[in-house]
Amino acid sequence: MLGDIGIYGFRVMGENLARNIESKGYTVSIGNRSSSVIRDFMEGKGKEGNFVPSYSMEEFISSLKKPRKIMLMIKAGSVVDATIDSILPLLEEGDTIIDGGNSNYEDTERRVKALEKKGIHFVGSGVSGGELGALYGPSIMPGGAKEAWDGIKDIFMDISAKAGKNGDEPCTTWIGAGGSGHYVKTIHNGIEYGDMQLISETYAVMRDVLGLSNEEMAEVFTRWNKGVLESYLVEITADILGEKDEKGEYLVNSILDKAMQKGTGKWTVISALEEGQPVSLITEAVYARILSSMKDERVEAAKLVKRPVSEVDKEETIKNLEMALYASKMVSYAQGFSLLKAASDRFEWGLNLGEIASIWRGGCIIRSAFLDDIRKAYDKNPKLMNLMVDDFFQKELEKAVSGLREIMVTGVRNGIAMPAMSSALAYYDGYHTENLPANLLQAQRDYFGAHMFERIDTARGEFFHHDWSGQGGNTASTVYKV
Repeated sequence: MLGDIGIYGFRVMGENLARNIESKGYTVSIGNRSSSVIRDFMEGKGKEGNFVPSYSMEEFISSLKKPRKIMLMIKAGSVVDATIDSILPLLEEGDTIIDGGNSNYEDTERRVKALEKKGIHFVGSGVSGGELGALYGPSIMPGGAKEAWDGIKDIFMDISAKAGKNGDEPCTTWIGAGGSGHYVKTIHNGIEYGDMQLISETYAVMRDVLGLSNEEMAEVFTRWNKGVLESYLVEITADILGEKDEKGEYLVNSILDKAMQKGTGKWTVISALEEGQPVSLITEAVYARILSSMKDERVEAAKLVKRPVSEVDKEETIKNLEMALYASKMVSYAQGFSLLKAASDRFEWGLNLGEIASIWRGGCIIRSAFLDDIRKAYDKNPKLMNLMVDDFFQKELEKAVSGLREIMVTGVRNGIAMPAMSSALAYYDGYHTENLPANLLQAQRDYFGAHMFERIDTARGEFFHHDWSGQGGNTASTVYKV
């Protein structure tokens, strides 16, 4: 018996993905650096399935049908390169290697080009949904060597989550060339950082300003999940808030307020800077995690100040919180999709933003009801410059932003740090402002560095320098953009 596809890397994600593939009628070859992991699986969950175990790389490769399809579910970075190097001598032209981890898109770009010269198809595929998504249906974002798509399409379509009214629309599609698949997964994760931070800030107001109990907070999030905020993260927040430990105490209350990260949020921020896109909300979400890690410093600093307290109307504040979270989420997705568009234009990936929104509707961590509205917006206008100017989102934001403004006032008056929500409002207001104070900023740059400026009464692209001090002369600096 030969495998239709091989999964190499058999920890939680790899094992669950293999089980998912096997459950759809495929035979799966399985391998891992540590053979004992494969042996244990075959003596347990894999005993009755169509799995082909292997205990060496040679055995793993020879257990596959040709042309071979090998999916690596291993740690990103140098481990991927080392594994590829160990596989290459055993492969033949036309074989496909799929990297299903959270690799940096630049590494994927490099690997696609290097393996193409050897006749090997390389695919960098984002897989979102966590361990349960891997088992029951993730959102899958493959990109790289297009020649590989025909060979893996049916498997990916079968194992992916399904969305749509009839639940029959696969949450996967071919993303594009090079590192586009992993890039899209990176931005997905960046948006995920933003969503999680926004929900945490909402929780902070409920807990520290309104004094709601865990039960009350869980009930609010459960109710919200039936409306415009319907989403996986809102759903699990309600579950988390209501969960008790073996002592009968609310578990979340015992968890240290120190958030960790693996890097995809940082990669999103770095890319945003490179593309010149103000992805301020995700940036603040990344910084919020960094600030949370400074636990010992925060404990000492908290002793130095007294938190301000102001009275609030409980029901009105909960209503405003719902709208604040909704408005901020819309801004976050607008920023994320604008970044996707900018990168697509620069790398000539031709990303279909409507399709990307569509495959995020099921399986992935950021799945939510309004992704269908995002899909419709880009289907209607593929060249849409920003989601906030789409008719639907413009009207929804207009209704919700007043709640965001009220919550920012509440947060400021009560000393609640809300970096993601405040950046959402600043971006919304800045984007909708015809005359920003950047004229003064540019005048300052010209004053101290002769960096020149454009005028509102001359043609765009014509630059001027003024001798502000009377001692600077007429020499100006070169105009350039970073």
